[in-house]
Amino acid sequence: MLKEKSKERIILGIDPGTSVMGYGIVKEVKNTVDLVCMGVVKMNHLDDHPLKLKQIFEKTVLLIDQYQPDCLSIEAPFYGKNIQVMLKLGRAQGVAMAAALSRNLPIFEYSPRKIKQSITGNGNSSKEQVAAMLKTLLKFTETPEFLDATDGLAVAVCHSFQKITSAGNNKSYTGWDAFAKDNVKRIKK
Repeated sequence: MLKEKSKERIILGIDPGTSVMGYGIVKEVKNTVDLVCMGVVKMNHLDDHPLKLKQIFEKTVLLIDQYQPDCLSIEAPFYGKNIQVMLKLGRAQGVAMAAALSRNLPIFEYSPRKIKQSITGNGNSSKEQVAAMLKTLLKFTETPEFLDATDGLAVAVCHSFQKITSAGNNKSYTGWDAFAKDNVKRIKK
């Protein structure tokens, strides 16, 4: 089983995309989170989709080899009206995940709504609101050229806020009945 370090961790967050992929790396020590770096991989100059996927894979491996993160946190593709866009995003996500797996990194996936909620307290926040909150939380002043960079950073910070380890309980439930059955002692009558 892939395992994370517990006292100090470096988290790589990725916002997958086939035109621009955002990434952010944070270092967590106990209850503090510090910015290591953030940036984007631009691929809009490439016309061939497989070449874009290759670029995503190679850049993700390069980031992993350079910064030695303990895990990868990644934004899940969301369902939109255009199924072709979702398919391309799913491929981009899969290639980034494959890069992490090639380096034996555990992977954690978060919905866009969960990420926004973790950073701003509101799952419907705009990219600009997320970026502004990250500036406050991580105490940086520069504004990246693309908000995809702060989106990638938000995924890393979201994971840090979850305090999930591979040994932790991150079980999901299909509904209230399933949750209640597993958590009888937590329900007040």
